[in-house]
Amino acid sequence: MSTIISATPSARTEAQPLPQADPGVLVIFGASGDLTRRKLLPAVFDLSSQGCNVSGLDIVGVGLPEMTDNDFKAAMRQSVEISNGARTFSEENWQKFAGRLSYLSGDLADPQTYQALARRLEEMRQAGASGNHLFYLSVPASIAPKVIQGLGEAGLNKNENGWARIVVEKPFGRDLESARALNKTVLSVFEESSVYRIDHYLGKETVQNILMFRFGNSLFEPLWNRNFIDYVEITAAEPLGVENRSKFYEETGALRDMVANHLLQLLSLTAMEPPFSLDADAVREQKVQVLKAIRPMNIEDVAARTVRGQYGPGVLEGNLVRGYRQEPGVAEDSTSETFVALELRVENWRWSGVPFYIRTGKRLASHLTEIRVHFKPTPEALFVSGQNRQPEPNIISIRIQPDEGISISFGAKRPGLGMNGITVTADFTYRDAFGMNTPVAYETLLLDVMMGDATLFTRGDEVEAEWRIITPIEQAWAQLPRPQFPNYAAGSEGPEIANALMWGERRWNHLRPQR
Repeated sequence: MSTIISATPSARTEAQPLPQADPGVLVIFGASGDLTRRKLLPAVFDLSSQGCNVSGLDIVGVGLPEMTDNDFKAAMRQSVEISNGARTFSEENWQKFAGRLSYLSGDLADPQTYQALARRLEEMRQAGASGNHLFYLSVPASIAPKVIQGLGEAGLNKNENGWARIVVEKPFGRDLESARALNKTVLSVFEESSVYRIDHYLGKETVQNILMFRFGNSLFEPLWNRNFIDYVEITAAEPLGVENRSKFYEETGALRDMVANHLLQLLSLTAMEPPFSLDADAVREQKVQVLKAIRPMNIEDVAARTVRGQYGPGVLEGNLVRGYRQEPGVAEDSTSETFVALELRVENWRWSGVPFYIRTGKRLASHLTEIRVHFKPTPEALFVSGQNRQPEPNIISIRIQPDEGISISFGAKRPGLGMNGITVTADFTYRDAFGMNTPVAYETLLLDVMMGDATLFTRGDEVEAEWRIITPIEQAWAQLPRPQFPNYAAGSEGPEIANALMWGERRWNHLRPQR
């Protein structure tokens, strides 16, 4: 049973002032790609329509296909109109927005592309556009160094007429060595303060709310340590397969795709110490300290504390679906993992002895991303008598998606004669409490870049600290016997062996099948 926690009437109705961003020119490299169509343009359109001062934002798409400005506008309109991220679409809003779109065709490996871009930006500035330049790299990781170097050679990293910032999409490298090399490349061209390494999970409302929940409530922070917490469980499950990303997944796998950034970010926010302020460097410094406190695994640790899986054929929502090896573009004997579960330990004073269990996978039974903090049971079973059971230990669940919100389970007396205990849940969701959907992650992050706020972005040493954890696992897997793939059916909760990571009364949260 549960009770709904809602915001006060004033919180539901009080208009919040819209944040104001500087005008500028957004240059999207890889503008004809999937990310631009599905995420970036809908987010920028929505911000513009809401009046976050990005009406002063011009957009230049850069890509290899030959297109006129009108071709580009038509393609983007089609994508924005059907996108769930563009919640304010109307003909009037689109016409205002489309007037600020233009396109530049060019090979990103050709230095002449960047010279042409420099001329285009100067022409726009002379015509009244802003001198602030934001470069967004919506390109594969292998192309990113060429774009960064091209910008430097064209002098676009320096800007006498405003600021110049660069956004780099994940994955930021594929191991510690490549991450260091990419950091070296980008920092040879841009200052660290101008580099925004983006992880869209950090733009989700509930992820940001972790800081408020932990440090804005004296009810929780005193209990947030090894004395009261038994274990922490972080899950990112989805029923989708690899879709059109088979080439990417064959090279990357679930560990690099999800754990190396998204899930380690969730772990670091859950485990970090209170920052002295909400300044970007103060927050990121505490996250880095958590990552540094996770001892890299040796090969014996990896064998005992990690599980990898690959989905086979199965049933989802009543439909038969194919296995990973039957997906287009996937090798018949592929050993790429589509599921990962592992146990990590944060070896510091607050968390010593508390295991952090992480799992992520494709083609699982349901769509769920959440952090579950499991508290220790009470020391005495006061309410056990006859057939009555002690209420379950308390759990705080922070749901990232879907139905973003927070729930707290606790024991209560069941109505009636006798002292009969029952576990109840207090549940808060953004939709029920505030009568609105939360902002799309890319809206939040793009607005932050234009405002110069790097709090929700990853610092260079933070990226390297993540890879210090991930790279030894990849190296150990290369030496250990390979699992017999596929080892879980589509529509299941993953490989059964993942349950063996937990011991005693510990259990993964059940993934309820999609209806």
